[in-house]
Amino acid sequence: MRLIKRVFPSNPLLFRLLSSYSHYSTYSSSFSIFNPNSLPLSSSSFASSSNFDLFSNPWSTLQSRGIKVSASDVRVGNIIEKQGRFFEVLKADHSHEGRGKATIKVELRDIAQGNKVTHRMNTDDNIERAFVNEKTFMYMCMDHDGTVVLMDPNTFDQIEVSRDLFGKNASYLQGEMKVKVQFFDEKPLSASVPKRVTCTVKEGIAATPRNKKVVLENGIIVEVPPHIVAGDAIVINTEDDSYLERLVGPKHSNSNDDLRRDLHNTNIRHTVLVWSFELDNVTYRKIIEEGSSGKLGLQ
Repeated sequence: MRLIKRVFPSNPLLFRLLSSYSHYSTYSSSFSIFNPNSLPLSSSSFASSSNFDLFSNPWSTLQSRGIKVSASDVRVGNIIEKQGRFFEVLKADHSHEGRGKATIKVELRDIAQGNKVTHRMNTDDNIERAFVNEKTFMYMCMDHDGTVVLMDPNTFDQIEVSRDLFGKNASYLQGEMKVKVQFFDEKPLSASVPKRVTCTVKEGIAATPRNKKVVLENGIIVEVPPHIVAGDAIVINTEDDSYLERLVGPKHSNSNDDLRRDLHNTNIRHTVLVWSFELDNVTYRKIIEEGSSGKLGLQ
């Protein structure tokens, strides 16, 4: 085949790129102009090796390894490789002190272990950025051994990943929740849940005049305002397990006027008192209308 015999005899830089992909990152600036269809023909035996398949898929090797980038180009959400481990960039703060070099302070999360580390470097330092492919799945279930079953909402194909990919946030997994999985070299590298997740309060464990701690049904302990009680549905920030808000619904109405309006719109002629209790100086009573199933009244 003529195509696999094309080389760069007059360009030692690109010749080295093709002959050993392990050096690709040093010449990453040449990637955007690489076009195998524009290569000159040559009878060199270099490209005719049976083990050399770069032309059949010229980007596969490059994408599976990543590229060298300047530290100043690092952004939140990037995946970088450092000493054989992969880290997600959580924060990136640039600073310049006096006449010294500009530096960047990054907060990294070890994807494999989940712990956070802080690293400072010069903005002109080179780091290895990994290319990842992110895909959305729907959470189905978790086996007793920690295997998480996910489904592609478009193709309905199912995959199995380890619970460890989600780190501590695996406790937030709920039925039909949309999650994101990051793939590196076609292998799942990490997974994440939505930033905002609705959880139910199981019980309170400690309280102060300003706040209290409660246990959610998933076992996570969070700090909430004093008015939150067991059974409340609250929204949690999964990045730091912080309370965001309480959901208001049929079981969580915070308006006594709504209850009074419901009672006013109900035509009750003959009633029987079933139970009564007082909350916040308001008496709640359950009454049954003659010939009906039941009504909730407020006096």
